[in-house]
Amino acid sequence: MISTVVWGTGNVGRAAVRAVAAHPALDLTAVLVADRAKVGRDAGELSGLDERLGVAATDDVAAVLAARPRAVVYAASGEVRPDAALEDIARAVRSGAVVVTPSVYGLYDQRNAPPGIRAPLLDAVAAGGGSLFVSGVDPGWANDVLPLLISGVGSRIDAIRCQEIFDYSTYDQEDSVRHLVGMGQPMEHQPLMLLESVPTAVWGGQVRMMARALGAELDEVTETVERRPLQATVVTAAMGEFQAGTQGAVRFEVCGVVGGEARIVVEHVTRIHPSCAPDWPQPPGDAAGVHRVVIEGRPRIDVTVRASDEGGNASAGGNATAVGRLVNAVDWLTEAEPGLYDALDIPLRAAVGRLGGPGRT
Repeated sequence: MISTVVWGTGNVGRAAVRAVAAHPALDLTAVLVADRAKVGRDAGELSGLDERLGVAATDDVAAVLAARPRAVVYAASGEVRPDAALEDIARAVRSGAVVVTPSVYGLYDQRNAPPGIRAPLLDAVAAGGGSLFVSGVDPGWANDVLPLLISGVGSRIDAIRCQEIFDYSTYDQEDSVRHLVGMGQPMEHQPLMLLESVPTAVWGGQVRMMARALGAELDEVTETVERRPLQATVVTAAMGEFQAGTQGAVRFEVCGVVGGEARIVVEHVTRIHPSCAPDWPQPPGDAAGVHRVVIEGRPRIDVTVRASDEGGNASAGGNATAVGRLVNAVDWLTEAEPGLYDALDIPLRAAVGRLGGPGRT
C-alpha cells in the first residue's frame, strides 16, 4: 500500500480524500488542514462520507512530511496564494513524496513553465527524489487527454474545441465566483481571472500540450474575452443576490493558431443565471454544467461529458473527475523516475479493482 496524504479539505480536498480512500493501492495516512476548527476531526466526516476513516485531520505539516509519506495529494488553493502553494509543493517533493495537484496553473505544461516556477521544483526533485504531476481542476483531462484520444478516431482534423459550459449559481466557492471571475461586480471592474494574458497563462499550457501531441507547430497563442451584464436581478440558492447591470456571464477563448487559423481552442462559457447571454452555448437539458469536445473534420465528432457528485452537484462532479485523474496517477508515478511530469506523460488507465465496490482493502 502506498502511504498517501491529502493536503486540504475544501472542494477539491473532499473529493481527494474520497478518491484515495477508494483506491485499492493507496493508504490514507494523514489529512492536513489549515483551519484549526477542523483539527482532530475524522477524514470521513470532513469529506462527506457516511463512515469514519480513522484518520484525524492535523495542521502539523512538519510532522506529516517527517513521516515520509510516499505520496501527497496537494488540494489547497493556489489561485490567490500561488507563491505559498509553490513553496508547499516544493517542500513535499523535497521530502521524497510523489505529489499530484491542480493548484499551480503555470505547471500544466511543465516543460514551458516560467523558470521562476520550474527551477525550485527541479531543485526539490534533485534534493529529495520526489516527483510532481499537475493537471487542471477545470478539469484538465477535458483539455488534454480526452480531445487527443478522440482525435485518434478521425481521418482529418481541421480544429479541436474544448468547452466548459457552466452555471456558477451552483458553485460552492463564492469568493472565486464574485472576485476572481467577477460575477456580480460592476462591468467596469476588472476581475483577476479576466485580466489580459491571465487566461493564456492558465489554459495556454493545455493548448501547447495538445499541439505537441498532434505534431503541430503553433504560430502563437491568442485570447479573447467577452462579458455580459445581467438584465435583471437574480437570487441564487448558494450565493444570494446578483444585481441587474452587474457582470452575469463570461465567455473567453484561448486559441492555438496554426497557419493563421485557430486550430486548438479552449473555451469557457460561464454564467450566474441561464437568462444571461442566452445566445451563447448552453448546457443541454437541465444540466448545470458540461464539458464538451468538438472536433471539426472528417468525421465531425462531438462528445459531451456530464459529471455530478455530492448530491448531484455539477461543480463537485468536475472536481471529482479532476481529482480522479490525479489520484489514479499516483501508483504509476511511484514506479517512475523522480521528476516533473505532465498530462502527456501519464497514461490514462482503467480503474482496476474498483468495479462494483469502494475498492478499499
